[in-house]
Amino acid sequence: MSWATACARCWTRAWAVPAARHRWSQETEVGPVEWLVTEADVDAIALGAGVLGTGGGGNPYLGRLHLLQHLRLGAAVRIIPADAVDDDALGCAVGGMGAPTVGIEKLPTKHQMVGAVRALEAHAGRPFSFLACGEIGGANSLQPLIAAAQTGLPVVDGDPMGRAFPELQMDTFMIGGVSPAPLSLRDAHGNTVVVTELVDAFWAERIGRAITIAMGGSAALGLPLLTGAQVKQHIIRGTYTLARRLGRAVLEADRRGLHPVESLLRESGGLLLFVGKVVDVDRRTTGGFARGSLRLEAVSHDLAGAPAAGTRQPAGESPVSRAHEGSTGGRQCEIEFQNEFLIARVDGRVVATTPDLICIVDAETARPVGTEMLRYGLRLAVIGIGAPPQLKTPRALAVVGPRAFGYDLDFQPLAAAWPGTQPEVAG
Repeated sequence: MSWATACARCWTRAWAVPAARHRWSQETEVGPVEWLVTEADVDAIALGAGVLGTGGGGNPYLGRLHLLQHLRLGAAVRIIPADAVDDDALGCAVGGMGAPTVGIEKLPTKHQMVGAVRALEAHAGRPFSFLACGEIGGANSLQPLIAAAQTGLPVVDGDPMGRAFPELQMDTFMIGGVSPAPLSLRDAHGNTVVVTELVDAFWAERIGRAITIAMGGSAALGLPLLTGAQVKQHIIRGTYTLARRLGRAVLEADRRGLHPVESLLRESGGLLLFVGKVVDVDRRTTGGFARGSLRLEAVSHDLAGAPAAGTRQPAGESPVSRAHEGSTGGRQCEIEFQNEFLIARVDGRVVATTPDLICIVDAETARPVGTEMLRYGLRLAVIGIGAPPQLKTPRALAVVGPRAFGYDLDFQPLAAAWPGTQPEVAG
């Protein structure tokens, strides 16, 4: 049995927990906008962030176990809103860098992430007051929480992507002009690098990727150094709360005997783009990325337009058991990825593009499926979720739109709104 298959099975077993564990309580609310992370929250965040990961960000399974261990040993992890951070407070965003396929076999050490944080803090010469998430998608959602459990620092409710992206320049901090230097990288052996000067975010990606490859293809990353004022100006707010909402919707569907995919569609306001079986996967790890394409074939006329948010399916039916009104009757879906799913075509017609979220989940359980878990025979649902408004400005699209990845396509927005906090966005 391959590591990929084993990891996929572990992911499935991870959610076979007693229903009582997922009865949500308000006892963890510190205030109207702050909350303490519970064990049930970890399950919900890991699941919801896996959906938002759009295939990348790494599998949350191991990070989930690591964070649960800290909580069971008495650690407290506090999520705070961006407005609770003082303008002159100092902190950093943290996450992992590398290909998701490497993360299956190359396990991180328990001090790797906090080591990257402490290296950046030492260089700054000031104690940190907060941590931020580098990307909410996948395992990277849990890395700041693990570092918070070890340092006692609060984590801001938000991130600069609202999903996962493969390169460092593709976030709202970098798009907004925050300096990429200094950045820190630490490997599983304790080797730590701090890059003190960088021309721009593209050079941060280039140099950071080279160091990560030298470190074995995965590393803990601290980037960028942030003031509270910069967090408030640039972060996509409320994405931890959103991940928890999406995960809860699926877990509650399990507990109540509802269809998990339907519940996920309702909570996300997403569109069901395709349902089918994997018939081909072309995947390779090159230049520190998992690149390739995925081909699905409809088992029946499964392509469906999602129900409108807040509407209810007829009793006994689910969005994966019938064709909804608006179905195009597509028979084949092809998805291209570079760590994350970037372009989706149905019968050769483009139906979704980056930066909108192309999320792939198990067609029956709604558990997210990352690029490293794809294999022949899986029955999957492809869901499109509208991107955060901050990623749809002309300046952002130059960095995260289809042409930034080499596709001769313009961004084709989905008829679906971002399900998180709606900010005021200037072009």
